[in-house]
Amino acid sequence: MTLTIVTETAPPVRDVKGVMYVGKTRVTLDTVIFAFLDGATAEEIAHQYPSLDLADVYSVIAYYLRQHDEIDAYLQRRQQQTEKIREQNETRFAPSGISGRLLARRAYRGMNHPIIRVK
Repeated sequence: MTLTIVTETAPPVRDVKGVMYVGKTRVTLDTVIFAFLDGATAEEIAHQYPSLDLADVYSVIAYYLRQHDEIDAYLQRRQQQTEKIREQNETRFAPSGISGRLLARRAYRGMNHPIIRVK
């Protein structure tokens, strides 16, 4: 019996916006790599994200280790995009005073609800 060595990889899949996902899941490459860099093992990552196969997690980690410069640049771009979107959202929807506005809305709805009355 001879042993045939086959290299299988689960390269990340890019969507139309350039976001990289692991295989056919909705788990992003960012998620797996940041968990790995935070010290999580492949087994822990696969357990936390049941849609991922353990072999795919190992493949993604191996892919990162082989292509770390490219992936680090991608992760940096993604973090910059995330920060830009967060800033845009905070500009459009000012977070200051949101707690008060939500509590006022709840009280108003309670006063005008046909069954629930605020006393």
